[in-house]
Amino acid sequence: MKELIYSRNAVYEAIVAKRRQIFSIEIAEGVQEKGKLAEILNLAKEQKIKVNRVPRTKLDKIHQNNQGIVAEVGEYPYSDVVEILDNSKDENPFVLILDSLQDPQNFGTLIRTAEAVGVHGIIIPLARTVEVTPAVVNASSGASEHMLIAKSNLSQAIDALKDNEVWVVGLDQSGLEIESNSRHVRGALGLVVGSEGEGLHELTRKKCDIVLKLPMKGKIESLNAAVAGSVALYLAYLNRK
Repeated sequence: MKELIYSRNAVYEAIVAKRRQIFSIEIAEGVQEKGKLAEILNLAKEQKIKVNRVPRTKLDKIHQNNQGIVAEVGEYPYSDVVEILDNSKDENPFVLILDSLQDPQNFGTLIRTAEAVGVHGIIIPLARTVEVTPAVVNASSGASEHMLIAKSNLSQAIDALKDNEVWVVGLDQSGLEIESNSRHVRGALGLVVGSEGEGLHELTRKKCDIVLKLPMKGKIESLNAAVAGSVALYLAYLNRK
């Protein structure tokens, strides 16, 4: 199934990653072909991808924030838990598990952070969750194109991680306060981030080896899923170095 992705970073990373087919690229007439756009055009020429110049109004009908470029691409190539574990190679596995996240912006933010800190893969549920849509690709600035993302039964996925000696840590406000040099986020790690409204589902919580929360000094009750998850990922990254 084909879909349309938009924005310069998203299209560029999709071309560079070479994980899904790029059928054609449409560029708004009159845009300055420099910077990232010039790089895209060079890559398109190298890979023999068809490029069409079209009226800006045509692209605006697809998405208002198109940045003058839209690409028609193949569907997102989902991975699986086995491939994610294999991707860790000689390192301790570093996996992000998202328990029914709903907001594309939050998902994109977490993908971008995960890619930046060296996460080997992301696992999402089979249903009742946001998937890798063009909005998510854009929100991740194209990081989704480089990240292995698996759709799986979370209970089975967590069991598979545990079978491979991965320590599964849930992130929730009801957990124990995490310390800056916590041993719980130092080795083989599966970090579980709950949904925006409900947090961790009870079955997922029970599957975790431990549930932790971020220490906070301010007056607000909690951070949203994307911010909390990103902070926890960076904390794990620093402890793993």
